[in-house]
Amino acid sequence: MSRIRSAATLDRRTFLAASGAVTAATGLGLTLGLGADRPAAAATAAPGPAPVAPEPVDAPAVPRVPYARGTTLGSVATPRGTGGYRRLGDGPAWDRVVRAELAAAHRGRAGRRTTLASFVQFTDLHLVDVQSPLRYEYLRAETASAWRPQEALSVPGVISLIERINALPGGPATGSPLSFVMTTGDNTDNNSRLELDWFLTAMSGGRITPNSGDPRRYEGVQNSGLPLYWQPGSALRDADKRAGFPRLDGFLDAAIRTVHSPGLRMPWYSTVGNHDSLPGGCYAPGDPFFTDLATGDRKLETLPAAEAATVWKAVEKGLDPRGADFKRLLTAHAKKARTVTPDERRAPFTRAEYLTAHLDPAHAGPGPHGHGYTATHLTEDRLYYTFDISDDVLGISLDTTDPAGHYTGSLGGAQLRWLKETLRDNERHAGRHVLVFSHHTGKTMKNTRPDPARPHETRHTGAELIELLRAHPAVVGWINGHSHKNDITPHGTFWEVSTASHIDFPQLARVIELTDNQDGTLSLFTTLVESAAPHRADFGDLSQTGLAALYRELSANAPQARTDLAGEPGDRNVELLVDRR
Repeated sequence: MSRIRSAATLDRRTFLAASGAVTAATGLGLTLGLGADRPAAAATAAPGPAPVAPEPVDAPAVPRVPYARGTTLGSVATPRGTGGYRRLGDGPAWDRVVRAELAAAHRGRAGRRTTLASFVQFTDLHLVDVQSPLRYEYLRAETASAWRPQEALSVPGVISLIERINALPGGPATGSPLSFVMTTGDNTDNNSRLELDWFLTAMSGGRITPNSGDPRRYEGVQNSGLPLYWQPGSALRDADKRAGFPRLDGFLDAAIRTVHSPGLRMPWYSTVGNHDSLPGGCYAPGDPFFTDLATGDRKLETLPAAEAATVWKAVEKGLDPRGADFKRLLTAHAKKARTVTPDERRAPFTRAEYLTAHLDPAHAGPGPHGHGYTATHLTEDRLYYTFDISDDVLGISLDTTDPAGHYTGSLGGAQLRWLKETLRDNERHAGRHVLVFSHHTGKTMKNTRPDPARPHETRHTGAELIELLRAHPAVVGWINGHSHKNDITPHGTFWEVSTASHIDFPQLARVIELTDNQDGTLSLFTTLVESAAPHRADFGDLSQTGLAALYRELSANAPQARTDLAGEPGDRNVELLVDRR
């Protein structure tokens, strides 16, 4: 039997956690094993004005509920006009949709309900070192995800999202204080030590210089002179300018200037994704070749169309999980690669380094220490865990990445057994509602290639995980990302909530609130939010906030980008009913 607590009890406890009782650490690149091996010449900050820290913000007042301001219930950034480069502006709100596939929506529930949980999901932040030699931008003609015109601004974009969350007065449906943020993977893009440092500093607070290699200038595809990429500071009529992209002098200098993150005002937890675990997000880790490539001085920026198509086919279909063909191709084209400044901070991080960085006190922020991980996880080489969402709700974070390579996922046998036992223990002793978090979706967990470190262990698919979760009625929701698309699916006894990324338009995060309606049903409310940056970008404003606005607008115009990522109305702002009689 679930122990239902009054909303007032939850609100006071979570308010104390969310209102900044713990001072955020500065996180100035002091992570264990990260940044210490940077060449001395690269230690100097990029030229440009010093960052201006945002003005202190008082703890948000408890709102009247429901409320819409600051969320997509109030307004949504919307492209104006047709064809060419389209400017963004304030657009129509996304209304809340009630979905009753799993339980009836009884009248009067709004006046009866009590809040069980109120928190935020970030997913697929993809903080990216755009100058890394490990990147395969030369596949842009094959896939829009290989290179995006907005990528150089991922750091100010994520900081603006953090500012938005800090300013929210509570859950839009209940008004209950937001008690934590959960990131559901792909926090980094290239499995890079430097990107991991940027992510941890952004979340916990501090200064970030989103530059690598030469500390004085940008070295990447956007000043390569190649028409395949948008050259913002050049008169070259590249492919993107021919599609209407502007010329923006000073863009690249602004993109590598130091910025300041206030850090989240509330505790946050971390879930791992394939871009966090695998070089390039798809190759099995551990090969010294990827470290040599990432930290070296040669960056391949173009590839013949036929070879690019072959490489992308191998990535897409998982034909080269260990990267053997990829290595041969890069070796063959080494003489055609651009010479860049090497940087040891770009090295892929190991699982141990990932855990050690999360456990570093420099990135503790408002807590919890380790952000879900503990010293035991480091000892056991384990990236899955449980945590207390509230007295009535248990959180379970899974590791769905596949160490054998490829961007699809699965669960190892040992983790599946742990999950079964965790769910059984909860039913026998606690009787709490359960929310499960992972990076991959049910549809994208289909890689059953054995883990090289555990060759005899069976890997399990998303279909098997859904079957297991359905067998345990305490499970209310499974919250994930990876697909970069809003998609909500009923699974008989629980809801699978997949949320769009924060690198591709419309660049969203999701507020999630769980309530007991006191009538045998629960409601899982989800509300999408954008960053705090203005909807319309100002080409003359290259400040930290201006870059965040430009980050969104460029993403809305990225050629070949998918236009279905916002999902349907029933995948966005919703009330999801669950039967708990």
